[in-house]
Amino acid sequence: MPPRPLRPADPLRANRHATRMRGLEFPGARTGVDRILTARGGAVARGNRTGERRMLLRVTERGVYCEAGGFYVDPWMPVDRAVITHAHGDHARWGSRRYLCSREGERVLRTRMGPEANIRGVPYGEPVTVNGVRISLHPAGHILGSAQARIEHRGEVWVVSGDYKTEPDPTCTPFEPVRCHTFVTESTFGLPIYRWAPQAETWAEIRAWWRANREAGRVSILFGYSLGKAQRLLAGVMDGLEGPIYTHGAVETLNREYRESGIALPPTTHVGAAPRGTDWAGALVVAPPSAAGSPWLRRFGPASTAFASGWMRIRGARRRRSLDRGFVVSDHVDWPSLLAAVDATGASRVWVTHGYREPVVRWLREHGLEAHAIASRWEGEAEAEEAPPPDVVDGSANGSADEAASAESVDDALDGGTVADSAPVEGSFSADDGAALDFGAPGEGEP
Repeated sequence: MPPRPLRPADPLRANRHATRMRGLEFPGARTGVDRILTARGGAVARGNRTGERRMLLRVTERGVYCEAGGFYVDPWMPVDRAVITHAHGDHARWGSRRYLCSREGERVLRTRMGPEANIRGVPYGEPVTVNGVRISLHPAGHILGSAQARIEHRGEVWVVSGDYKTEPDPTCTPFEPVRCHTFVTESTFGLPIYRWAPQAETWAEIRAWWRANREAGRVSILFGYSLGKAQRLLAGVMDGLEGPIYTHGAVETLNREYRESGIALPPTTHVGAAPRGTDWAGALVVAPPSAAGSPWLRRFGPASTAFASGWMRIRGARRRRSLDRGFVVSDHVDWPSLLAAVDATGASRVWVTHGYREPVVRWLREHGLEAHAIASRWEGEAEAEEAPPPDVVDGSANGSADEAASAESVDDALDGGTVADSAPVEGSFSADDGAALDFGAPGEGEP
């Protein structure tokens, strides 16, 4: 029996689905998937019908490679042509000759890659054809400009999710499920323990913490990754400001990019621009996690510290970081949303990467899908998304010397995360393979 027919994504239906997925409840491993898969009429057995299909993508020592098109998706090393899902350091690497990204994410990617980088940004859904392979980018809902890469060749469709979340927020275009035969999904929080509360509840908790600190004469210092998380936090508290907001240079640089991209954020002031003798009591300071425990914090006086991350869901994570509070805020899918997202693609085959791969693979196989764990040089969210632009890392332009000391080393900033130890992957292609190919001129779409 052939795979279920693919239908063009209906944006209105996709957006409705994206908002519904967040509310799904999964009572248990088996009963949850039975409800979402069998609802479509016996789809549990669909994973048995993929053996005859060829592999459109494969993993090489440089990353996920499409041989037919001659390009990589989020390569780990510099290559000739790189399709980039989003600008976090574990997905966007310096040194490639050409980059393709979403138009929405082009500005922040250029901030990371530098003004000389050869970047082409295309609107969501607009196809680019390379050597007969059709590429289009679709909203992933992770950060500004984040995208899923849809790759089609000779009737075979693969989608590489990059990082994604299905709960909409005002700082990026909401996630849209994309139909495909094979879905390559992240699994950063791929365990049943990871389930996120509704955003409104978390924003109320943060505002209450800020209010209590103001009343006690303390400054509230909130740590969050400088690209994406910090801006989402700022947008989340915008409707109930308890005082002025100050930011670390790494955050303020990217706030500017978000505002210039049309994202509404509350007024913020770079800490380095505050006048000498500023009374910080009652203020909110948003800074990257690397600022914790650094000399940069000394100026603020009595303070309460908190970290916003999905890792705060685990008991003890806040204590190990010596924080006063932990808020569970993640820009990745939780366990039930990951399962719902997989089902929404209609895929028969799933590659699982970035995080808790094996538990997700085992669960999918137990429920009738063909699933495989794919090794990556990058593992999970832990600090991987905290890669300040070079002008902040070296303390120039936007950051003071104290801010430079609070950021990662230059090597960490370039790497954007910790390289995982893993066995070498099979096969490799040099950066010059198919060098005559390109991502096409601006505006090129269907051949």
